[in-house]
Amino acid sequence: MSFRSFAMFVLAASLCVVPCTRAKVFARCELAKALHDMGVGTDSLGDWVCLAFAESSYSTAATHRNPNGSTDYGIFQINSKWWCDNGTKGHNACQVKCSELLEDDITKSVTCAKLIVQQQGLEAWYGWKSKCRGKDVSVYVQGCKL
Repeated sequence: MSFRSFAMFVLAASLCVVPCTRAKVFARCELAKALHDMGVGTDSLGDWVCLAFAESSYSTAATHRNPNGSTDYGIFQINSKWWCDNGTKGHNACQVKCSELLEDDITKSVTCAKLIVQQQGLEAWYGWKSKCRGKDVSVYVQGCKL
């Protein structure tokens, strides 16, 4: 077998092993409507859409590995140490598998994020604190038909 044939074989084999990840990347108003339909009030909707943009650029497949070994998952970057189960020792306060926070259907992500907001407020997210707090977040829902 030539080197080129071997390389092609290895590439093909690796594609069979690595799962294909599909991500839904929401449009701004699409996300605003989905959040509104899931009970996020109009008074805080701009903050929520800004939060999702700051944390994941509206992508359901976003993940981020943190220095402490935990991982943030999904459109709201929900942390595995406290809020979801990724197979490591964590609190899993939302009673959800972290992988479920990567689904295109954001119902579980929104439910968990609501619990986080209820317990800690939007200040729980560094992205919200640095990019949304104290800013005019109404622009995130401007022109959206809810």
